[in-house]
Amino acid sequence: INDFSYLHTNCFELSIYVGCDKYPHESELPEEWENNRESLIVFMEQVHRGIKGIVKDVHGKGIPNAVISVEGVNHDISTGK
Repeated sequence: INDFSYLHTNCFELSIYVGCDKYPHESELPEEWENNRESLIVFMEQVHRGIKGIVKDVHGKGIPNAVISVEGVNHDISTGK
């Protein structure tokens, strides 16, 4: 579903597995958190990188369905309604 969401919507989803066991026992979760806490926090901080903003017309109103292209990236996105 992640690939579909990226290609056909403006949603970029990630699935992150931090161990070999997809369903660890509840008692193992604190240790898994400690083993991966710092890297997961640094990863979440990366959301502030890149280009972001609002596409507006000359009157300051949002433009629905405006196509946004980035040179060198073969995947356009469009603004919401």
